[in-house]
Amino acid sequence: MTLANARELRKNATDSERLLWQHLRAHRLQGFKFKRQQPLGLYIVDFVCFEARLIVEADGGHHAEQAEYDTRRDDWLRSQGFIVLRFWNNDILTNIEGVLESILEGCQNSSAPSPQPLPRRGGGAKVNPAGRQNTHPDQTEAQSSPLPLRERGRGRGGKGL
Repeated sequence: MTLANARELRKNATDSERLLWQHLRAHRLQGFKFKRQQPLGLYIVDFVCFEARLIVEADGGHHAEQAEYDTRRDDWLRSQGFIVLRFWNNDILTNIEGVLESILEGCQNSSAPSPQPLPRRGGGAKVNPAGRQNTHPDQTEAQSSPLPLRERGRGRGGKGL
């Protein structure tokens, strides 16, 4: 049901949502990737950047009447590790540059750690399955495994090597 609702919301976007999407889509905001009308738990958020753990909501006048609901919703989203930014539709339509600046600041100041690429070879100490740290960084997985390579399988239901 939520996914169908999200699709419907994408089709029937407000003017402010359409304008904001034109600036957020396709990595246009300094390379940050946003999705629109994304289901999260029981809710559908207007825009989300998973990399920055940032949610952007475009609020119309009806949100003034549902402040308690929005507070509960925002509390739950924050408990999931997201930052929630809300903008009135009028602000988006009349001050898009200021809104985008605030969103970019939210993305850049996000507390979400950026993933670090793993080293290609020998870039650090490895821990073997017994929990002991290998002393030589060039020691391969086969050398640190308690089982010879041919006895290890590929996981559940997989064929062994």
